[in-house]
Amino acid sequence: MVVESDGYIALIEYLVERLSLFEGHQSGHGELTIEDLVSSRVANSLMTLCEQNPQLDAKLRFVMMQEADAVVADLEEVLSAVWLQAPTEQQHAFLNEFIDLIKNLFDSAIH
Repeated sequence: MVVESDGYIALIEYLVERLSLFEGHQSGHGELTIEDLVSSRVANSLMTLCEQNPQLDAKLRFVMMQEADAVVADLEEVLSAVWLQAPTEQQHAFLNEFIDLIKNLFDSAIH
């Protein structure tokens, strides 16, 4: 659906090109970790998609949940060195943008 698409592969390449944002031992402030941010943003995006598309059948919703889990797992793999750190403001902004782009892929896939 999404994780095997050319668009998703391009987004992963975009992430890899921006890895310098996550290098070094820089860490933001607060208790929110990159894991928390990614997990909650992906989950909220998925819930928003389901709310915006109430006609989706249960099977497609389940596939979307599996794909969302795969997205989080991919991000965890790429960002493993900083996964449990608090994001800096730049990292936070980038991850919000990146997850919005992922949501757009899901949106396009169901329309």
